[in-house]
Amino acid sequence: MAAAKTLKFAAPLRELRIHLCQKSASSQGVREFIEQNYVTIKQNNPKFPILIRECSSVQPRVWARYDMGKEKNSSLQDFSSKEVLETVVALNQA
Repeated sequence: MAAAKTLKFAAPLRELRIHLCQKSASSQGVREFIEQNYVTIKQNNPKFPILIRECSSVQPRVWARYDMGKEKNSSLQDFSSKEVLETVVALNQA
């Protein structure tokens, strides 16, 4: 995934939080995204806080916190790994 290799978080974005279930099928794409892309994204953004929260039976969702406490979130339910990456990229550009 070329986009993950070059992803740099923009200045207004302050934090990224991802919630997922360890076992549910609806979180499968999120788990794959983390396995495939987390290390690369973290290497490109070493001081940027990326919080991964696992909880049984939770619906997968991503939150982006921006300057002045503004937040946006998006459901990741039944997303593929590629769709999760596209959502993260879109939140970075918001």
